[in-house]
Amino acid sequence: VVKYFVSLWSLICIFIFYFVEHKVIIVGLDNAGKTTILYQFLMNEVVHTSPTIGSNVEEIVVKKTHFLMWDIGGQESLRSSWNTYYSNTEFIILVVDSTDRERLAISKEELYKMLAHEDLRKAAVLIFANKQDMKGCMSAAEISKYLTLSSIKDHPWHIQSCCALTGEG
Repeated sequence: VVKYFVSLWSLICIFIFYFVEHKVIIVGLDNAGKTTILYQFLMNEVVHTSPTIGSNVEEIVVKKTHFLMWDIGGQESLRSSWNTYYSNTEFIILVVDSTDRERLAISKEELYKMLAHEDLRKAAVLIFANKQDMKGCMSAAEISKYLTLSSIKDHPWHIQSCCALTGEG
């Protein structure tokens, strides 16, 4: 009986490690580069994209870990429905267009709305400061300061400079 239990427990552990999917939502304002980043993760190449109406979902496996990636449209009319995707989310990827200074305040507002949501209370946050290849873009440090990321104490977070078109970062 003990041998059977140990074997069963081993199978359960293997199942959890190899087959449990971790839910990730990719959010950000329209034209930030969310879909381009999703497909860089998936195929390591640039794909032609059009504005996302609703969402795109893809499974990505990294070192035997499965991630279910939800790329959610960022147009103003869609942002009020982001919360319908929050249930069971473990990771938030917020994509910020580093050239869009005029709308950084909106990104900040959306970030703090998400962090206050009950369904995301345990979610870790990765902020991609995208479009770092563009002249005059804000650095990740500037974006971090503007978003007051250092004030976030109840969620693990990291900000990363990137260029979705080249896959850098």
